[in-house]
Amino acid sequence: MFDLGWGKIVIIAVIALVVIGPKELPAVLRTVGQWMGKIRRMAAEFQGQFQEAMREAEMADLKKSIDAITDATRGIGSGFDPIGSVSKDIEIAFEGKPATTTTAAPATTTEPSGTAAGTPAPTTEPSVAAEPPVTIEPPVPIEGAPAPSVAEAAAPDEAVTPAPTPPPAHDAGGKAA
Repeated sequence: MFDLGWGKIVIIAVIALVVIGPKELPAVLRTVGQWMGKIRRMAAEFQGQFQEAMREAEMADLKKSIDAITDATRGIGSGFDPIGSVSKDIEIAFEGKPATTTTAAPATTTEPSGTAAGTPAPTTEPSVAAEPPVTIEPPVPIEGAPAPSVAEAAAPDEAVTPAPTPPPAHDAGGKAA
């Protein structure tokens, strides 16, 4: 702190011995030591209070962030029902109706066709989007492989089963021919 080396300390000690004298030097050194102890205790106390204040400020910041996270999770938890939404989707799938996210606005006037006011107008849009048909490409022949038979070429996706063999013919004696 003061950058005192051994040489400077020896010079200060010699000056103190000459100025104060050898009789009172031990009492003065004891008093300086007590003052240094008090100064160190005060510095340590100040440092401890400062660190405590920093911990409290840090805890207050942590508490604010935890409160913000808690508030955010309350909003998520109230509208989040995975089991309910999955069961609703399954019920809709079994009924054959597509899930709609918007509701149709009711008509407020009487339709010229005679429908009552407040009923939605009929729609002509298909409820399920048509998917393109799936086409299966024939397999590419491998060089050096045997050519497929006529049955395999005619129905490549059906399993080829061998024709059943007829039962053996029996003669009158019950022996196979």
